[in-house]
Amino acid sequence: MKRILFSLLFVLCGLSMHAALPSVTITDMNGHEVDVATLTQSGKPVIISFFATWCKPCMRELKAIHDVYTDWQEETGVEMYIVSTDQGQDSQKVSPLVNGNGWEYNVLLDPNGTFKRAMNVQSIPHMFIFDSKGELVYQHVGYAEGDEEEVRTYLR
Repeated sequence: MKRILFSLLFVLCGLSMHAALPSVTITDMNGHEVDVATLTQSGKPVIISFFATWCKPCMRELKAIHDVYTDWQEETGVEMYIVSTDQGQDSQKVSPLVNGNGWEYNVLLDPNGTFKRAMNVQSIPHMFIFDSKGELVYQHVGYAEGDEEEVRTYLR
């Protein structure tokens, strides 16, 4: 049943298991432009997680992953990109939030929702996992305590 729901999620979200990232340019926290299509070209697994500073489930997810991220990196070489969907005044809260929590994630800013729309993200948190070949292997919406163990399984 879980497998059927997983497959249905891909169909509903308009992405296939072999989906490539769209060529969309957004910025990182330092104002440098990033073409998101290049994020999965490192030969390493990649996690892309859409969040907002005001989203409580997003904060719980990012804090839980922070506790195991170093282990994941050592085990799989994973690179994690968190994509802020904050707009207006809220976008100014991203850098203090990331720095205050000591997160070592790659942080991207999508205040206009260009990348969010291209990935058909309807609600947050929304996480995508790409394997070392750049193929989409998993995605989920929302956060429940313990989700990071399922993520670890897909990273392996």
